[in-house]
Amino acid sequence: MRKASNNRQTTETKISTSVNLDGTGIAKINSGVGFFDHMLELFAKHSLIDVATEADGDTHVDDHHTVENAGIALGAAVRVALGDKRGIHSYGWSMLPMDDALVTAAIDLSGHPHLVWNLTFPTEKIGTFEAELFESFSKHSPFTLEPTSMSN
Repeated sequence: MRKASNNRQTTETKISTSVNLDGTGIAKINSGVGFFDHMLELFAKHSLIDVATEADGDTHVDDHHTVENAGIALGAAVRVALGDKRGIHSYGWSMLPMDDALVTAAIDLSGHPHLVWNLTFPTEKIGTFEAELFESFSKHSPFTLEPTSMSN
């Protein structure tokens, strides 16, 4: 089984995360940031990767440190769980229609982190979640991502 755990502690946060790449999409998420929890749950469900993340952060200040450090911890756990990447296709893409948007995402599991961010959001926040935090989270993954969105 390709599993890994990572703990990250900073002045602002204490994060514990684990992944099972050969899972079934089980998510046990508690970051204190509701929309972020929802997105991690969807990530687990649709990737079939089991993800457990527990975070204690300075969300009374803002959500940035918690989201960013959770991304660093999750990215590190995925990197370790990938191991030598045997049996994994290095490249992939997906196109997903959802409501009034069409999202296309390309991924490269080469191990070279890079983010091409071609997304714009109609508002700065989704509920109370700052949209710019998606980019902050994504920058710390162990792969190259290029998400784009086209809306009607």
